[in-house]
Amino acid sequence: MAGQRGRAPSVKDVAAAAEVSLGTVSNVLNRPERVSAATRERVARAMAELGFVRNESARSLRTGRSNTLAYVMLDTGNPFFTDVAHGIELATESFGNTLFLCNSDNRADREAALLSHLEERQILGVLITPVDPQSATLTELAARGTPLVIVDRTRDTPDFCSVAVDDVLGGRLALEHLIDQGHRRVAVVGGPLSIGQVADRYAGAQQVWAEAGLPPGDLTLIQGAALTAADGRAAGEQIAGIPARRRPTAAFCANDLIALGLLQHSISQGLAVPGDLAIMGYDDIEFAAAAAVPLTSVRQPRQQLGRTAAELVLDEAGNPDHTHRQVSFTPALVARASTTG
Repeated sequence: MAGQRGRAPSVKDVAAAAEVSLGTVSNVLNRPERVSAATRERVARAMAELGFVRNESARSLRTGRSNTLAYVMLDTGNPFFTDVAHGIELATESFGNTLFLCNSDNRADREAALLSHLEERQILGVLITPVDPQSATLTELAARGTPLVIVDRTRDTPDFCSVAVDDVLGGRLALEHLIDQGHRRVAVVGGPLSIGQVADRYAGAQQVWAEAGLPPGDLTLIQGAALTAADGRAAGEQIAGIPARRRPTAAFCANDLIALGLLQHSISQGLAVPGDLAIMGYDDIEFAAAAAVPLTSVRQPRQQLGRTAAELVLDEAGNPDHTHRQVSFTPALVARASTTG
């Protein structure tokens, strides 16, 4: 079989070839559970023989909404976010939807432009790790009817679904581990405290430090410009510049990229890890276990974050009784050679 020369096969062509109604073809495409297996197979065979390709743009015009979700990532250079995206993708595919990935590059202007573009495409739902979780742009987008879930961030008000990890607890786990290893001078290395996760992880660290009765001055905060390996290497220079009697013997880094940069700097300077400086990260990305000195880290359930976020946005898109949920996952400490020797 073949469509007319110069014209792509249409739904009508498929219906004629399969000897079924247009409504049956529509159900096969959109509500396959309503069609018997034998009929689905006959329609699928006709589509294959004709070379039929579904026109998703036309479907969007008819229904007012596409079949595609979008994830606006904060930073494609950070493996944490690509792992979250993989979890979203797995859940999206299991529901028969597709996923469009975007990168805001941690820029509010780029994020706003991407959201505007996605809204114009009548996207089914948006998952986003926002530059600012309190952004009015998010509020306005949702108010105009686009289902939206915040990923790895939380808002001050429960007007959106969100999925995140208890980062205060994560900071507590990190410092409890380092104190148990005998460290009494510790650096907390992170990006700006304006980043909610960094602030929460530092707050958890401070809580444990105070509960242990240790001098506040021996918990040193080192803030970088961002959360990259380069910031970790720069932190190594700062730690080296602290007089030996006050120099931290351990560093808790706000993510694994910083920790890997600090580890790289330490090894290049001939330092023993953990003998001269114990190092631990946060996220437990794949590279943490594969580092030159396997990295202790606080594990986040990255793919589970993504899967849950996708399920929430699809429920909001299709369930008239949907209620917003703020899901918080529990982190776990994974101890390796960078702190335990």
